[in-house]
Amino acid sequence: MTPFTNFESRVVPLPLNNVDTDQIIPARFLKTTSKQGLDKQLFCDWRYDAQGNPKPEFILNQPRAAGAQVLLAGDNFGCGSSREHAPWALTQFGFRAVLSTSFADIFKQNSLKNSLLPIVIPVDVQAELFAAVEADPAAVVKIDLASQTLTTPSGRAVEFPIDAFSKHCLLEGVDELGYILNQESAIKAYEQSHPAGIDALAG
Repeated sequence: MTPFTNFESRVVPLPLNNVDTDQIIPARFLKTTSKQGLDKQLFCDWRYDAQGNPKPEFILNQPRAAGAQVLLAGDNFGCGSSREHAPWALTQFGFRAVLSTSFADIFKQNSLKNSLLPIVIPVDVQAELFAAVEADPAAVVKIDLASQTLTTPSGRAVEFPIDAFSKHCLLEGVDELGYILNQESAIKAYEQSHPAGIDALAG
């Protein structure tokens, strides 16, 4: 993982509610343990026709999606079954953050562990953003994780919640194992200052 840095980006609108993980990445693609190539399978059943040709009307197949790092979704994004492949596919496409009024809890936790920032926004902010990118597809938002602030195209600063541990790991670019390994010196110091319980009782 690399440290999560502040950025600004155009926004890809996906105004659909209850998008589940099988729509994000269909189950038939879950056999792989590699992240490579999952960007091509993101929203596969909506993105391609029966012959495998891109549907020009789907947002990810439009020029405006190229290079965009923020997905603006409807309510309850990432519901359904648990699968890390969902955030993998989104990050492989290039998304660094997803905006929604609500996320399924397991999807949210999987995202935070895979460098994808799920940002919960109020309903009025969601509506403002959909209107802004409809009026100007080139409109950008700014995301500052350290201050937990999303800045809309109009300049409105919106604070968003995130738990302290996930925020720390994202900013430092470490996963849970990496966090523990970084505490090695403190763990050794603790062990040296406390006798082993079993040995102490045996003595």
